[in-house]
Amino acid sequence: LLLDTDLEQSISLSSNVLLEAFEVKASEKIEKIQERSQMSSVSIPINQIKSMPVLLGEVDVLKALQLLPGVQGGTEGSSGLYVRGGGPDQNLVLLDGVPVYNVSHLFGFFSVFNADALNHVELVKGGFPARYGGRLSSVVDIRMKEGDMKKLTGSFSIGLISSKFTLEGPIVKDKTSFIVSGRRTYIDLLLRPIIKAQGDGEYGGYFFYDLNAKINHRFSDKDRLYLSAYTGDDDFYFRYNENINNRNESFKGDIGWGNITAVLRWNHLFSQKLFSNATLTYSRYRLQTTSEYEDIFPDGNRDYSLAKYFSGIRDWSGKIDFDYIPSPNHYIKFGVGAIQHLFKPTANEYKTEEEGISALDTLINDSFINAVELSAYIEDDVKIGARLKANIGVHAASFLVGDKSYFSVQPRISARFLLHPDWSLKASYANMTQYIHLLTNSSALSLPSDIWVPVTEKVKPQTSQQIAAGVAHSLNDNFEISVEGYYKTMKNLISYKEGANYGGGFQGWEDKVDSGEGEAYGVEFLVQKKAGKTTGFLGYTLAWSNRQFKDINFGEPFPYKFDRRHDIAISIAHRLSKRVELSGNWVYGTGNAVSLPLAEYVTEPHPGHDLFGNIYGGSVQYYGNRNSFRMASYHRLDLGVSFIKKKKRGERRWNFGAYNAYNRKNPFFMFSTTDNQGNKVFKQATIFPVLPSISYSRTY
Repeated sequence: LLLDTDLEQSISLSSNVLLEAFEVKASEKIEKIQERSQMSSVSIPINQIKSMPVLLGEVDVLKALQLLPGVQGGTEGSSGLYVRGGGPDQNLVLLDGVPVYNVSHLFGFFSVFNADALNHVELVKGGFPARYGGRLSSVVDIRMKEGDMKKLTGSFSIGLISSKFTLEGPIVKDKTSFIVSGRRTYIDLLLRPIIKAQGDGEYGGYFFYDLNAKINHRFSDKDRLYLSAYTGDDDFYFRYNENINNRNESFKGDIGWGNITAVLRWNHLFSQKLFSNATLTYSRYRLQTTSEYEDIFPDGNRDYSLAKYFSGIRDWSGKIDFDYIPSPNHYIKFGVGAIQHLFKPTANEYKTEEEGISALDTLINDSFINAVELSAYIEDDVKIGARLKANIGVHAASFLVGDKSYFSVQPRISARFLLHPDWSLKASYANMTQYIHLLTNSSALSLPSDIWVPVTEKVKPQTSQQIAAGVAHSLNDNFEISVEGYYKTMKNLISYKEGANYGGGFQGWEDKVDSGEGEAYGVEFLVQKKAGKTTGFLGYTLAWSNRQFKDINFGEPFPYKFDRRHDIAISIAHRLSKRVELSGNWVYGTGNAVSLPLAEYVTEPHPGHDLFGNIYGGSVQYYGNRNSFRMASYHRLDLGVSFIKKKKRGERRWNFGAYNAYNRKNPFFMFSTTDNQGNKVFKQATIFPVLPSISYSRTY
């Protein structure tokens, strides 16, 4: 066949030979690492993520990404991402192209992404293509499965803390398909009978759930429509009800938070050279706490109080993206987009009644902030001769909030030069701007009380510049090897001033924060094997990350909380036979930076007594420089084994694992106490000893 023009040819084959059953496995066909102009980008196959041993048997996409060089995981067991010295709000996490603002369940210990519903996961740490914008540190591009067009398939699994299911198949064969996947914890259901057995009318619990769904419709070879949605919530609740002498007293307390995302996407092929994606998206994150007390007296009167707190952000977005290939040496992408943000930083509602008569009914800080973010980009992945290939582009964005408007032009370039068919040199530069901030209190846990706010006249956009250079190599088509060095500067970062937080109301938050700068640099090494009986990777990071604020630490630079000098991660999965798979992870990291008091001064007693008759007094602690101490180093071994049995349709798996297999007492946080001699000493708190896990899964 001489392929000098578009050609489509169908050939009918007659069947006269009966073959034995066989299995065909396919993987995404992509350029080898040394051939791609893109650098600082890593993808992990979903099957490899599923094979990793994990905390309590919960497969977690973000925890897999934490193992990669240049990525810190925050505190023990958390699913947060701190990429190349950046904060968690500087990661653009996309689910089918829709930003997800809160990525954590269970106070940060698990992520919101159900791996059974996913098809592709990619992390971009630098050299950002121009099509991405809005964050400083990384892009996590997660894509859902599209549904099987041929036959109905399904799976389910049961674990220690949750169960999940997936169902996919054709609605109209070869034309319309669907997939739906759900997950729910049942910790509350298991513990409720135990709590109720204690009496006193008390019970409580916690659960989270996820639900993913997608419909894929093929109009023709040139047009396809996708509709996908995600919803997930966490709910922590407590109930109390007691009846004494015909007097009924009850209390309800709830903390709930969650996301909703939806996307409608239309693909159209104008010609063999021009392709478009038109997309409408919706994203919402909200947090709500409720505390309700009621006391009903025998005469029918009641005392009543209600307190509610609400915070959230909502986005409506529209964009259109084009892929244009004028010749084999150019791959041009361009597009425009608009996001309508609605911020509701805080709202507080209070109601009280005394003996049935209203005493208070008020709403505080109930205000919305509207903002519009506009963007446009163009990039060209261009071949210049036989050895040089570059992705050159520019991303332009504007942000309109109140009477203030901002505008930025963000140039990007990433290039590779082939030294040899299997070796290349790479370099990149990226300029990034971020128009939203996350106000957060320092905490060991990833709490959902963090507040998303836009830039204002007083608070400027965050900006960063990052340069990177490295070497990429493929070895025997099985191993990808890369070494990269990077240097990144960040400006207009915000942090609460010393002793300040959002307590006492949201109003005036701009005066509670300090604006500063950040610097991060380091070297990353990665060896990865994605196919074969044995898969996995080895990563090492040598890094520095510092911050500097005018009114914090006396204006002097200090280490970022998650500054780590050394990070090592090894992840291996091996197919021992058709029926047995082995897996293991080992991680090591320099201890987190912490601030510990250097001295304590006892204050003079002053008039008054507490409830126990003690004279009021206290102490003042002096901390010195911020983050000047280090917790003990962190290391952990996770092991897993899966027993697989092929069934007439599908397969059955028993998965056994051990998190922290050699029971390392890793520090979660530090605290001060007094020893037997009356001396002040520091001790570490550990929350995860060795934790076994078991789960059962079945596919059909």
